[in-house]
Amino acid sequence: MTQLPYIRIPGATGVHHLGLTVPDLSSAVAFFTEVLGAEVLYRLGTVSDPDGSWMSDHLNVHEHAAVEIAMLRFGPTTNIELFEYRAPDQRRRHPKNSDWGGHHLAVWTEDFDASFAYLERQQGVVPLGESDVVDGGPIAGTRWIYFSTPVGLYLELVSAPTGLAYEEDTPARLFRPEKPETSAGKVP
Repeated sequence: MTQLPYIRIPGATGVHHLGLTVPDLSSAVAFFTEVLGAEVLYRLGTVSDPDGSWMSDHLNVHEHAAVEIAMLRFGPTTNIELFEYRAPDQRRRHPKNSDWGGHHLAVWTEDFDASFAYLERQQGVVPLGESDVVDGGPIAGTRWIYFSTPVGLYLELVSAPTGLAYEEDTPARLFRPEKPETSAGKVP
């Protein structure tokens, strides 16, 4: 199999993290750790420049914005940076998926039904419609559903236990998380 380049930026080897702005950092950290199982790596106190323009120059936010930050690790490969901004011109509406800047976090599961039941029991996590199975195209066989969450994030639960149809046409593969190994073998 031919090795495919991962990133065209010279010297770059992969995506380091995904950043998400949340309405309340403490609530979001609790959701990510207690419901999704992420680990907090570090938290930063308030970052601001009340007398200058560093925030607008470097982050394209209002010059009097302030932000608190937490970096989390989710599973073996995903770093997620959470931001709670306070800014005079802040829009306090969660974007729809169709809005510019709309986003979601997709969580892979080997047991869709158990994962769905677990998420459905979590306070403030609401399924959007019924789960669906894609019946054609490059991701045929994929089972998925979106949830709204209490932290302003859409969460997608996704599973494709028999693989994806596009895999017949290319050696490239989506990253597919596996259960971690232990000294006694696979985790149950």
